[in-house]
Amino acid sequence: MKKFLAVILAATMTLGLVACSAPSEETKAQTEAVQTEADTEAETETAEAAEEAAEAVSDTVKQLYADFDSAMEDQIGKMPEDFGEIKVGAVVISLTNPFWVNMKDCYEAAGEKLGVPIDVQTGTTEGDTASQLDVLMTMADMDYDVIIVSPIDGTNLIPGIIKCNENGVKVINLGPGVDTEALKEAGGYLDATITVDFAEQGQTVAEDMMERLPDGGQVAVLAGLAGAGQSEGRTKGFTDTINSDDKYQLVAVQNCDWDASLAYDATKALITEYPELKGIFCCNDVMALAAVEALGAEGVEGVLIYGVDFTDDAKAAITEGTMTGSMSYSSARYTEAALQMAVMLNEGESFESNVYLPLTLVNVDNVNSLEGWK
Repeated sequence: MKKFLAVILAATMTLGLVACSAPSEETKAQTEAVQTEADTEAETETAEAAEEAAEAVSDTVKQLYADFDSAMEDQIGKMPEDFGEIKVGAVVISLTNPFWVNMKDCYEAAGEKLGVPIDVQTGTTEGDTASQLDVLMTMADMDYDVIIVSPIDGTNLIPGIIKCNENGVKVINLGPGVDTEALKEAGGYLDATITVDFAEQGQTVAEDMMERLPDGGQVAVLAGLAGAGQSEGRTKGFTDTINSDDKYQLVAVQNCDWDASLAYDATKALITEYPELKGIFCCNDVMALAAVEALGAEGVEGVLIYGVDFTDDAKAAITEGTMTGSMSYSSARYTEAALQMAVMLNEGESFESNVYLPLTLVNVDNVNSLEGWK
């Protein structure tokens, strides 16, 4: 770097001496040499940064990424090498939730990687169905080719989706499900869906919890917003699995609307009413972290706490052992796959079946092997 700066200084002094006259061939050559060395050094630094990032990804994560990429290629094919101009919009749930903040970042990173312009919009809070619909209704009248929607509940975005249909804007449903029967009855349709099996998330958590509680015991669920597809699916997957073994007693399923304060109060009430409680499945990490806080405030130990989304705060809690686990998938790959689908739809391709993501349970046993997972 010192050598590089010395070269720049020498070149600058040379240019200053000839500033009042036309540059000589020698001066041009010196300037080009400086620029070439600068370009070379910049390329080297970029390559070194990429190499460091690659080394920061564990072998476990590399394998998970490979499995994810294989599953996506099987379901949606390969990204077109060439495609026409496209503008994509995305409507997420709320930037008050770290999961959706991360999804916004991942959308934008995927757009930059693939060369696909994307604009991410959101409603005000996780429960404000009206403001989220207002956002989509406005976007439906703009110049988007494809809009990716993640609804707060199964029906709140239906008028906006219909407006997109009427305006020739293709719609992809990502994650939380649109009620397709209600949409059909209203005269609308989706062009594609990419999601996860929410029931599988709940089932996987229940199975892990049961392995850690071989003698059985009392367990509970802190669910999200009533009617939200992801909450309903996760809850059903968990309760169906727990109820399959008489050793376990499901003592409560309580909707906490994805809200930390409600989850905190619900947890305190649960451990008061059920002092022998052994485990709580929370349908997202925001509520799980609130449950951890409530247990700590009451001095209660030994209750297994699981969440969903594997946020940074959840990762820290699992590493510390205050949370037991969190269901995860690669948000980076998720958003990239959705943008690939948007491109393919815009190029005239179609998707007849839902696309499902591979799932991963991060727990106290494997959290340290997931370096670089995002």
